[in-house]
Amino acid sequence: MTDPMTDTRPLVMIVDDDAAQVQALCRTLPAHGYDPIGFTDPEAALAALRRSKCDLVLADLRMMPGGMDGIALLQAALQLDPDLVVIIMTGAGTIATAVEAMKAGALDYILKPFKLSMIIPVLERALAVRRLRLENAALERRVREHTAELEAANRELEAFSFSVAHDLRSPLTVILGYADTLIEDFSPQLPHEALVQLEGIVAGAEQMRRLTDGLLRLSRLGRQPLSRQRVDIAALVREVADELRRTSGPRQIAVHVGELPDCVADQALLRQVFVNLLSNAFKFTATRSDPVIAVSGRTEASERIYAVRDNGTGFDMSQSEKLFGAFQRLHATDQYEGTGIGLSIAARVVQRHGGRIWAESEVDRGATFRFSIPG
Repeated sequence: MTDPMTDTRPLVMIVDDDAAQVQALCRTLPAHGYDPIGFTDPEAALAALRRSKCDLVLADLRMMPGGMDGIALLQAALQLDPDLVVIIMTGAGTIATAVEAMKAGALDYILKPFKLSMIIPVLERALAVRRLRLENAALERRVREHTAELEAANRELEAFSFSVAHDLRSPLTVILGYADTLIEDFSPQLPHEALVQLEGIVAGAEQMRRLTDGLLRLSRLGRQPLSRQRVDIAALVREVADELRRTSGPRQIAVHVGELPDCVADQALLRQVFVNLLSNAFKFTATRSDPVIAVSGRTEASERIYAVRDNGTGFDMSQSEKLFGAFQRLHATDQYEGTGIGLSIAARVVQRHGGRIWAESEVDRGATFRFSIPG
């Protein structure tokens, strides 16, 4: 037998205790592009299937040798090759049994006696189904392999990020300690230019520490198990907004909290999403004389969708692909402070819940961030 994945002529196994029927099919099928092989003994047919594969089995429903009928042959053949397609040949009086054979795994049946013009379309359909099954199996295998590779790469990246961030903390602490000591103990003896340079060292080290802290938080998200529970989103948002108001100084910021449906999620992680989105809204409305932030939500199909809208500086949507990448910033650091890690953390949390996150904005006309939580 030949390899069905590489041979251009499908290999058809014919199993029937009627030797004349087997011979007739073996003589006529080659002219239609098939390579037939015939057996009158089902046990011999199974032995041949154990040695190598074929594309299709055309088997009689009632076969006397060895006491094996077409259904028993069908079941044994599918155990050897689950991708095999089997067509049962049967007389008009045994249609009910043929239907039972299809329930057992046969793809189709043909009534005897039949003409060749009847059987060829059935073979073509069956082989098309087999090709589709093999292609789907190959696709699923590639998807599994690709998924496993991505998961391994993500684990390695998270481990690397954690290691780098963790190992950088100690030397950063030393740098900051020495720089602070120099400023505190020796500033009267140091020239003004030296002090300015030291302050620059401290500012740079502090920024790097914030970046490493962000890396640590981001890497931990991949390993932290979800603790799902019902979350009162409205109460959570009001709590976060009140905390941000207390730390934002004398600015008067209007935060409107609409009707927000509850959801089932990890409350601590979901809180971080709202902290990051509302912090951004507070930050990017800093230049507004009447800053307004609105939080709304709705239930749509099987999702809870939440939105955080502000009337701040906004951003150019042509750069929106950068929004949720780690350390990606759409505004200069001298305009707005930050590490560029907050939105990537929010996105990671939402994705771990099986949801999605996206944004809409126009320059100088505010921004709206939306995310969904399934269920």
